[in-house]
Amino acid sequence: MLQSTPDKPETLGADLRALRKSRGLTLIDMAEGLGRSVGWLSQVERDMSDPSIGDLREIAGLLKVPMSMLFRHEAAPAHEVGYVVRKGTRRPMGSHTAGLVEELLSPDLTDDFEMVHSTFEPHSDIAKPVMRPTQEVGYLISGKLDLDIDGKLFHIFPGDSFRIKGEPFRWLNPYDEPAVAVWVIAPPVY
Repeated sequence: MLQSTPDKPETLGADLRALRKSRGLTLIDMAEGLGRSVGWLSQVERDMSDPSIGDLREIAGLLKVPMSMLFRHEAAPAHEVGYVVRKGTRRPMGSHTAGLVEELLSPDLTDDFEMVHSTFEPHSDIAKPVMRPTQEVGYLISGKLDLDIDGKLFHIFPGDSFRIKGEPFRWLNPYDEPAVAVWVIAPPVY
C-alpha cells in the first residue's frame, strides 16, 4: 500500500481518475479494458495500491498517453503539492521523436484543463495533422513556429498567441532555433 508522506505525494490515482473521466470511461469500462476488477482499479485510483510496470503499460495504452506520464517524479514539499510545480520537477510527456519536448506545468491532471511547456526543436515538424476534441490556446515565448490550422498557414512569433478549437492542425519549426511555447488544453489529453 502507498503511504502518504510529505516526500511522496499521492498523485497517480488522481491523474488516472482524471484521464479516465476525460475519455468518458467508467470504472467498469476501464477495468474491463484492462482485464482487471473494478475493486483493483478503484484502489489504484484512490492511491491505496501500486500498479506494476506491466499494469502501467496497459493503462497508458488504454488511455493513449505515454507511460512517462504515469511515473512519479521528484516530489514537492507537502505545502506545495497541488499548488506549485518547480522547474526541476515537471513531468515529461509525449515522445521526442518528432522533435517536440513537452512538460506538464499543471500540478496534476485533475483540473478542467492542462498547461504544457513545449519546445519545438529546430527543423522539426509533425508529419500528419492532429485533430483532438479540445480547445487549445498557446503563447509563443521564443523562436518562431509555423502552424497549419485547418489548412490555413500562420507564422507565429514571440509574444503571439493562438487558438485551436477541435480543428485539424500541424506544427512546423523550419527555423534554426528552438521555439518555446506554453499551451493550455481543455479538457486534458495527456
